[in-house]
Amino acid sequence: MSDLTAFRAEVRDWMARHLTGKFAELKYRGGSGEGDVLPELRKEWERELAAGRWTCPGWSQEHGGRGLSVAEQVAFQEEYSRAGGPGRMGHIGEGLMGPTLIAFGTEDQKKRFLPGILSGTEVWCQGYSEPSAGSDFGNIKTRARLDPETGDWIVSGQKVWTSLAHLSDWIFVVARCEEGSVGRNGLIFLLMPLAQPGVEIHPIKQIGGGAEFNSVFFDGARAKAEDVVGQLGDGWKIAMALLGFERGISTLGQQMSFQQELDLIVDIAKGNGSDRSPAIRQRVAYAWTGLRAMRYLAMRVLSDDQSAETRREALTYKYQWSNWHRDLGRLAMDVLKMDANVVSDDPRRERLQQMFLFARADTIYGGTNEIQLNIIAEQGLGMPREPRGKL
Repeated sequence: MSDLTAFRAEVRDWMARHLTGKFAELKYRGGSGEGDVLPELRKEWERELAAGRWTCPGWSQEHGGRGLSVAEQVAFQEEYSRAGGPGRMGHIGEGLMGPTLIAFGTEDQKKRFLPGILSGTEVWCQGYSEPSAGSDFGNIKTRARLDPETGDWIVSGQKVWTSLAHLSDWIFVVARCEEGSVGRNGLIFLLMPLAQPGVEIHPIKQIGGGAEFNSVFFDGARAKAEDVVGQLGDGWKIAMALLGFERGISTLGQQMSFQQELDLIVDIAKGNGSDRSPAIRQRVAYAWTGLRAMRYLAMRVLSDDQSAETRREALTYKYQWSNWHRDLGRLAMDVLKMDANVVSDDPRRERLQQMFLFARADTIYGGTNEIQLNIIAEQGLGMPREPRGKL
């Protein structure tokens, strides 16, 4: 038995022993359209993972992780998803905030914030998008003003589409700290507690019934001087590096969830006769090949010595998976036929209905299709950036 085979068996065994009892209810939950489902039990599951040292397994041992290789991290993500592991409440902290602090944070910041992420006791959310600055990140309007008496930064403005803000403890915020600055210049990267005066969180009700997204309003809220990551003006650089971590190992776990959705669609098609339609069979085959292509791309990027954000291939991943997943949602509804229009207690039908509704947003959040194509053209193909205002 190879070391990797033994490692996969270890993960499967742990999941089989722990995703039981009260946690059995979490199997396959917390996916597309269910980001805020069973929040307290999923927070408890984060602590259960931490007790088994399965949070942050790719972090170095120096920072509290297992120091797993890329191959081992991929294996963990795949086995976790295959076992029905729920959507992670700690994903933002583990996959984005932690690696960013390890790369750019001070020793004091690492000492204060990494343990809470590792233990699953502190949940983070991401304060990037604004009403006028979603995909156009350089249009940020949220302001941070220095308090000369305390050295704190006083923040005013609004962030929107903030996933799980109402269930989080901390938020990292990119704000404009230099008066008159525009675009990428004059930005600061702040770490802020959400439980403080001057912060209001308003959940946004989604078409599927959930409310995992939020508007977060800042009116004189404070970020301590010691909670600035990097230097003044480094906000853009750090924010972009953080997004590079988002395109990392966790994409393989995402693909396993996609595979489970596709398997469910195929199973339902066999049961209701949709599989006899040549058009449906062709679309299922297209979905299967598209998923294999995504895996090949992800493995190619991860196996390279370069960091993911420097690979041209990595620039295409968001555009690729979001369009694929949106089309999978359409396929699911066509396979369900008239049942797709009926609300029922069937968890399989409900899962696909939620996936279809949520997948409509996949090509918008995290950078719209149009923005992604611009990035591919400019950074991947070296095409000149078109000045604003021209067709």
